[in-house]
Amino acid sequence: MPAKGKHRRTKTGPISRGVLAAGTGGAVLALPLMGATGAHAAEQAAPAKSVAAQSTPASAAKTSPKTYSVVSGDYLAKIAADHEVKGGWQKLYKDNRDVVGENPSLILPGMKLTLGAKASGSSEAAPSKAAPSAAKKSAPAEKAPAPAQEAAAKTADSGASESTTSGWTTPVENPNVTTQYRASGASWSSGYHTGSDFQAASGTSVRSIGEGTVVSAGWSGSYGNEVVIQHSDGMYSQYAHLSSLEVSTGQTVTGGQQIGLSGSTGNSTGPHLHFEVRTGPSYGSDVDPIAYLRSHGVSI
Repeated sequence: MPAKGKHRRTKTGPISRGVLAAGTGGAVLALPLMGATGAHAAEQAAPAKSVAAQSTPASAAKTSPKTYSVVSGDYLAKIAADHEVKGGWQKLYKDNRDVVGENPSLILPGMKLTLGAKASGSSEAAPSKAAPSAAKKSAPAEKAPAPAQEAAAKTADSGASESTTSGWTTPVENPNVTTQYRASGASWSSGYHTGSDFQAASGTSVRSIGEGTVVSAGWSGSYGNEVVIQHSDGMYSQYAHLSSLEVSTGQTVTGGQQIGLSGSTGNSTGPHLHFEVRTGPSYGSDVDPIAYLRSHGVSI
């Protein structure tokens, strides 16, 4: 009978013992468990902060500007090409207009130019709210360029017809000679003007007068940036004081092809195109350039 009166003791599993241990140990066992959990969370959070700290210098390095000091013989197109400036000399001039001034052709040794400083900031940091206002302002302007496009089309048509009939053209569109060939004066080492000066604001397109091969393209002392082309008849044409060059030595060009932009580099009092026709590639073999153009059917 006593055997029947005994209660069978239930076995306690691991979970029950754990609860019992927690009950007997109180906070002694519970607190270390909570502390371990907090420490584990801190370990996971710490790398995230370090990654963020490491990413900050990387992004700053991408936008870090470079400063270039202009030296003798430099021009914006050359600097932009040498340093691979995205957007070319136009972007370089836009970013440094406060240093260069109104004339991109007049850069002086010692000027400090910033390379790429505004390129990343202006495109990435532009607020999205500004986009609608910019779109609204630019929308009406779409109708305005129509007359300019028509004028450009007419100019292109006239240039094309001139090229197809004779293959020869003027060095600039709407030519206006401001200084005649053989004009006398102390400004020139020979005592007279060896070419014809054409009115051309800085950045005006300069084109080859006829088909030929570029024999020189680069800096040439008082002529500044120049291009010299030998034509099929053995004569040479020279284009001086350019702000930028778009051809290189040995390149073949066609009549009317753009070879550079006008400027005021070298010994120049202001933006214009100095144009010569020569019997040889060098200075001192000049002939009347206007008469030469007319001999090839160019009306000027």
